[in-house]
Amino acid sequence: MNEVEAAKSLPPLPDRLSVDPASPHYVAAVFEHDVGIRFNGKQRHDVEEYCISEGWIRVPAGKTLDRKGKPMTIKLKGQVEAFYC
Repeated sequence: MNEVEAAKSLPPLPDRLSVDPASPHYVAAVFEHDVGIRFNGKQRHDVEEYCISEGWIRVPAGKTLDRKGKPMTIKLKGQVEAFYC
């Protein structure tokens, strides 16, 4: 399969996406493929959630966990770009 056919078979990347399956912004079909996030021109590997139209990402705040055992996150604002690797 060439690159054009592979690109057509990939689901479109949503404007907002979360890695948490309990989130309403989780899309399982997208995570069947590798997704990359470029934030302010640099590729990030620790993004928990992003929104392209609002221009923010959520990343873990160190090793701190909330009461449910999920990482505490902070919101960073800037230019967000999502792509398939």
